[in-house]
Amino acid sequence: MAVMAAVDLGAQSGRVAIGRLDGERLAVSEAHRFDNVPVRVDGRLSWDIQRLFADAFDGLRAVAREETVESVAVDSWAIDFGLLDRRGELVRNPVHYRDPRRAAAVAGVFERIPPRELYERTGVQMLPINTIFELAAMAEDHDPALDRADALLLVPDLFHHRLCGSRTTELTNATTTQCFDPHSGGWASDLLERLDVPGRVLPEVVDPVTQLGPLSADAAEDTGLVGAVVVAVATHDTGSAVAGVPFSGPGGAFLSVGTWSLVGVETDGPLIDDRTFAANLSNEAGVGGTFRVLRNVTGMWILEECRRSWAADGTEHSLPELFALAREAPAFVSLIEPNDPGFASPGDMPGRVAGYCARTGQPEPSTPGALVRCVLESLALKHAQTVELVASATGREVTVLHVVGGGARNELLCEWTAHASGLPVLAGPDEATLYGNLLVQAIALGELSSLAEARELLRRSFQPAVYEPDGSEAWREARQRFDLLTAAVAELEVSA
Repeated sequence: MAVMAAVDLGAQSGRVAIGRLDGERLAVSEAHRFDNVPVRVDGRLSWDIQRLFADAFDGLRAVAREETVESVAVDSWAIDFGLLDRRGELVRNPVHYRDPRRAAAVAGVFERIPPRELYERTGVQMLPINTIFELAAMAEDHDPALDRADALLLVPDLFHHRLCGSRTTELTNATTTQCFDPHSGGWASDLLERLDVPGRVLPEVVDPVTQLGPLSADAAEDTGLVGAVVVAVATHDTGSAVAGVPFSGPGGAFLSVGTWSLVGVETDGPLIDDRTFAANLSNEAGVGGTFRVLRNVTGMWILEECRRSWAADGTEHSLPELFALAREAPAFVSLIEPNDPGFASPGDMPGRVAGYCARTGQPEPSTPGALVRCVLESLALKHAQTVELVASATGREVTVLHVVGGGARNELLCEWTAHASGLPVLAGPDEATLYGNLLVQAIALGELSSLAEARELLRRSFQPAVYEPDGSEAWREARQRFDLLTAAVAELEVSA
């Protein structure tokens, strides 16, 4: 039996899990879970990376007390990075993608690199949260952290550096930054130089399934994982999640739902042309030479922020309670565009939803149930709209939608996404990111031969929940309303 440890870091929380592969099935058990709470440092919204290191190592110690593992790997959200100096020390906390300086840099970048050229070179959706805009902002501000930097490492790479000393970036995450050229298979250093960003900070890029090396002596002693090897899996959590989708044939699209919803199809290579540019689609590398052609849209972030706001006001609402209230609330009273920039930053989200509805001539949700119904119906309609956009731009026929991630546990959202899209929804696994992380580790260890074999094993290990569309006129009318409502949103959306 192969035993592996996986660290999965999300924008709201992280967890450490154990995977046990007996040759026929993969069993996954959670060893530790922890919150991921941003901090403000020197006026910047940042990630508390030292706290994340400590929490992840607590989880690995919990794993070591239970099992002897052969390998360990880390995945996380994309885009954000830390800078190491020449001694290998972190210059400062990684800046959070929601920090406003990044979005403010977009216009200046487009003055030097027109959007069409930037897309042709990188194939990445134009989003003001992308890595290239943070680097451009740092260069424009003459940020001393950039001058001190010797290497730029994305968040999972920082953990791998702590575990084994590696100074590499893994391909699936590199392709999200809008700094990588999928045509040449290397960094687009010339584009960064036009933005006064030094190319010397860009690290070697390795493929997923790469063994980075054994744990360092210090990390092995600290975690108790003696003898384990560190593996670069699909370190972008969506890359791992899609590796964990049990596709069984053509016609399948994926919808990975968490703080963000990632909607797309898997292809044999990047699709970079006028249609994908007009649709603002991303081309992100996957496992085994695949690519994920997708669009990033707002997911459960709005609801998460509503819950946080209510809790700050003294009222705690569990998700099951809110979903029950939403089901009982009247249907299709008000709708929102989840990608509206007004919903992008932390704050009074219930007030922002109400304000959006008022500005668009709709009733303001007056109860938590009405508000959650508004949000979930709008997310379902946005999913449907985006599936059609991706299918049209890629020329792919979509016949089934695989919903994975935490959203697979949300019966209302899965049910309503099926109704809104007119497609059957296969929900699960909800822990697709962990499954994908662990399956790629198994490939690196020689326990599995390929992504195809890994997915076959996954199909044996997991049975999805099925949601069929109801074909109702009410959902068709809601979709027409939603399309009119969303037509006015600016092309450059804050979504990721």
